[in-house]
Amino acid sequence: MALITLWRNLCHLYDFRIHRALAALKNHPVIHVHKVAEERLCPWFCSPQAQPLGVRFHHGCCKNFHSENRNDLHPADEAVFSQAHDWDRPEQSLTSVDEQTFYRRLNSFTSSEEVLSFISCKLQTLPDTLAAGALQRICEVERKDGDEKLPKEILKNRVFQALCIQCEQEPSGLPDTVLVTTLQALTLLHVDPHSSLVLSLVAECQRRLKAGGLEVHSLCILGESLIKLQGPGCTTLELVICQLKREKLEEFTPEGIVALYRILQACTEKVGQHQAFLNKLNNFALSVVYSLSPTSMSQILSALVVLDQTQALPLVIKLGKYVVRHIPRFTNEELRKVLEAFIYFGHNDRFFTKALEQHVASVCLTLDPEVVSKVTEYCSRKRILSKPILDAVAETFVCQSEKFSPHQISELIEPFGKLNYLPPNASAFFRKLENTLLTHFNYFPPKTLLKILHTCSLIECHPVNFMAKIFSPYFLQKLQGEESHLDRLSLAQLTQLFLSAVLECPFYKGQKLLPKYRVRSFLTPCSSLETPVDFQLYKFVKIGLVDLLGARLYFAPKVLTPYCYTIDFSAAGPSQCGRNQNRRRRRAGV
Repeated sequence: MALITLWRNLCHLYDFRIHRALAALKNHPVIHVHKVAEERLCPWFCSPQAQPLGVRFHHGCCKNFHSENRNDLHPADEAVFSQAHDWDRPEQSLTSVDEQTFYRRLNSFTSSEEVLSFISCKLQTLPDTLAAGALQRICEVERKDGDEKLPKEILKNRVFQALCIQCEQEPSGLPDTVLVTTLQALTLLHVDPHSSLVLSLVAECQRRLKAGGLEVHSLCILGESLIKLQGPGCTTLELVICQLKREKLEEFTPEGIVALYRILQACTEKVGQHQAFLNKLNNFALSVVYSLSPTSMSQILSALVVLDQTQALPLVIKLGKYVVRHIPRFTNEELRKVLEAFIYFGHNDRFFTKALEQHVASVCLTLDPEVVSKVTEYCSRKRILSKPILDAVAETFVCQSEKFSPHQISELIEPFGKLNYLPPNASAFFRKLENTLLTHFNYFPPKTLLKILHTCSLIECHPVNFMAKIFSPYFLQKLQGEESHLDRLSLAQLTQLFLSAVLECPFYKGQKLLPKYRVRSFLTPCSSLETPVDFQLYKFVKIGLVDLLGARLYFAPKVLTPYCYTIDFSAAGPSQCGRNQNRRRRRAGV
């Protein structure tokens, strides 16, 4: 819930007070006030080492600034503040000014220095609500700039310190929305949860929570802030969830529904206790899907995965229909979450695939490697032979192979082998792959490397240059690791690579795979390298062969060849026909 929603929730409060923070600034020497404020702020914002102040004000109206780094901090443009009110006159009282105008001005600033310059001349008459709003705007601006913490120049600023002291000493005078959003703003900048300011705000939130006076919007913001500050196991969060569960879902906004999913997502250990409520939430969420933003859709899908809501398939399907419209608007991280959810729930939609093809083909070179590998994993899991996607992925790997991790390369390569597809730039694609493996061979995990080489062999790009290495006892020992034996899938992949060397590469004279590492059949439960036969198709073919040949004894199903592959149906020879006839006689008791 964006901090900016605070502005429209504030009432017209004109009971302005002069706080102890300002009295401290006026009645004590500057050095003493700075020391007191620094002791309060440094433990939760920065290191407590004393450093020279970067900014200080000289007069009550704060129109003149001094900067020790010679970068002047001028007050905001006079033209901006001359509209409607003369904000720079010290005798101008805020009691006659509309608060909405104040927040509109505050929200128009793009830097913390502009905010501090704007409010500095009104510190003596600045009420609690406006002080909290200014503090939140500072945190919001710094977070937009990508900073995880507030800069020291801001922390050392006298006006900012006065704002913090004012909010800490008088939290009871803040409206509910202002209180929780101030706490949220500080939380998003990773403030120390044990700081005096945060503890004061949390204590006030707990008092109001126990009194039962917080609305749904405030409860959601408080719940997410508590998760970041104290973790999902805190008792106050349990009280928040209990109160949220008692509220009617019809009273939640779409943003509130999404926030509720985020809160429950953090409490995965107690998902069993909340499952009944989750069922109601999943059913109700169907009615608000149409109004969700792309960000909200990705967050709900991610929560459904974390909470293992496999029974919420109707919600996943409906979200999938609306996701198609917003694919170009997703960020890389949001698109990754959407694909991850569709893979997890097995969702596949041809309209989504079409939209994904258009998007990936146009922006593939700008996508994160994690998103590219997730796209190919989606195609591989759902067996979607999308030439536009696979061609774009191959081109991206040729141009940016150094950006991909070993695991991402494995996910990227797999669909080409599984779907038996060679991209137009196959020669450049596999040359780049070979160079990457040769250069970073020791950095690839053994199972990941085996999976990549096995995929190459499936599309007849036999990795002859690597076979001697992977058939060596040293590599096989690394592949086995701490286990007592190699898993069935790894043995089957090794066997297929060995067979490709024997059958397709007769010129290969290197290390052979030892017999104890070979399997007799690739058709095994749970780890089969052969594509399972569709049962209905198998049944129709079997009935047709019986009608054509006249009897079941003239063909045999699932025949194992000397090369470990299984043939679905094979014509039975004379000896096989005789065995089949004897079998039928024994069953008939003849």
